[in-house]
Amino acid sequence: MQGTGIRQSLTSIIPKIEAIVGREHVTTAEEDLLCYAYDAANRHYRPDAVAFPATADEVSNILKLANENRFFVVPRGAGTGMTGGALAVQGGLVLAMTRFNRILAIDIDNLVAEVGPGVVTGHFQEVVEGKGLFYPPDPSSASFSTLGGNVAECAGGPRAVKYGVTRDYVLGLEVVLPTGEIIGTGVRTAKGVVGYDLTRLMVGSEGTLGVITKIVLRLFPLPEAVRTLSVVFSRIQDAASTVCEIIRSGVIPRTIEYMDHWAIRCVEDYLTRLPSPDTAYSLRNSMHGNGGQETGLSADAGAMLLIEVDGSVSAVEAAMRDLTETCRKCGAYQVNVASSAQEAKELWRARQSISPALFRLGPDKINEDIVVPRNRIPDMVEWIDELRNKTGLTIVTFGHAGDGNIHFNIMLDRRDKEALEKAESAIEELFAQTLALGGTISGEHGVGITKAPYIGMEIGSQELALMKRIKAVFDPNGILNPGKIF
Repeated sequence: MQGTGIRQSLTSIIPKIEAIVGREHVTTAEEDLLCYAYDAANRHYRPDAVAFPATADEVSNILKLANENRFFVVPRGAGTGMTGGALAVQGGLVLAMTRFNRILAIDIDNLVAEVGPGVVTGHFQEVVEGKGLFYPPDPSSASFSTLGGNVAECAGGPRAVKYGVTRDYVLGLEVVLPTGEIIGTGVRTAKGVVGYDLTRLMVGSEGTLGVITKIVLRLFPLPEAVRTLSVVFSRIQDAASTVCEIIRSGVIPRTIEYMDHWAIRCVEDYLTRLPSPDTAYSLRNSMHGNGGQETGLSADAGAMLLIEVDGSVSAVEAAMRDLTETCRKCGAYQVNVASSAQEAKELWRARQSISPALFRLGPDKINEDIVVPRNRIPDMVEWIDELRNKTGLTIVTFGHAGDGNIHFNIMLDRRDKEALEKAESAIEELFAQTLALGGTISGEHGVGITKAPYIGMEIGSQELALMKRIKAVFDPNGILNPGKIF
């Protein structure tokens, strides 16, 4: 269900919003509105105001006010979403949840934590690891994305191949419904099957069904040991086939990331231009061995896998031996084990630098996150090669090969209308091929506004109609995050 439109000027409502959260926690300053007009999707939609509530009651009162006065409310975390889910596409009030930034409790005995949605994911991971615990979901934006945004989008990350995604760790929620009621969902125990699973319904709902104000998360004991392996292939097809062989061998790494040739080249160039080029040297050495070439990446590097295993010391060492043997049998010409935690950290820094590095290939990026069954990765990689040759577009791929999640990027100049039309056509072809291989058009970025035009390719009309009826039950006046998903 879409929003029903602002029926009263939001300007006249500002004093009432200020009365709820305090004047210092509401802004209509143009420079502030511009900051909240964007997210990582790089689209621009200026809100009419931004409010910073600090309690569930404040959120509730704002949503009740929105229903009474028919203005839109858009919940927002850190704005790291890739599909425009936190943008005020029809104006209205952005509800910034940054003041909900406390870790409320960590229960070591029961491996449970209670947090506010504004807690930064990476900070939470550091805190629990300091207590010998482990929170596995690790989106690439973990150093600045928030747990509430991760829950709203059901964020994934490299470790999903072994540990799953955000929804697998959310035991319960406190949520303010669009009509203002505050509800609690889920449990604090390992088991619980009383009633419908409202927690799972909320996770991944992209802020369209409610505003999350508290999260109960499941934790694991911190693994005893972690080792990192970098593997280089001449052909990307061999790298893709290796992923299946690794899983077939019985070893389940906690990550299997891959970079194609262009991603590798971009990262090297990007990192050597930074004040401290150590990461580029680590990446280069991982491909040629310590003391390797100083003149750049080998032209033979068609693809690279970054593999990480964890567990007991003995299990990790055995897994590393098995992985090395499997990768060499599958055609790897370079297999290197990170010699220290610092070297592993530098390799991961390289992996996390891919997105900004790609802009050396073009001023604009179209970024999709398709998923195919793991055994169809070689087929998808081959098809993407054919698409690249057919269209002449600059296409770069990388991603979470361990769970079939491929980040497909087209670098271009959007001012070039011919290139843009060709790219948009290529995206539709990509989605069709993904579905033909039994996959999905979004693994972790959600639908938001950028994928909304394609949702009917994957979801049938009856299922879409049911989803819209669910939205209408939760949000009868259509005031919460309008214009998203449908």
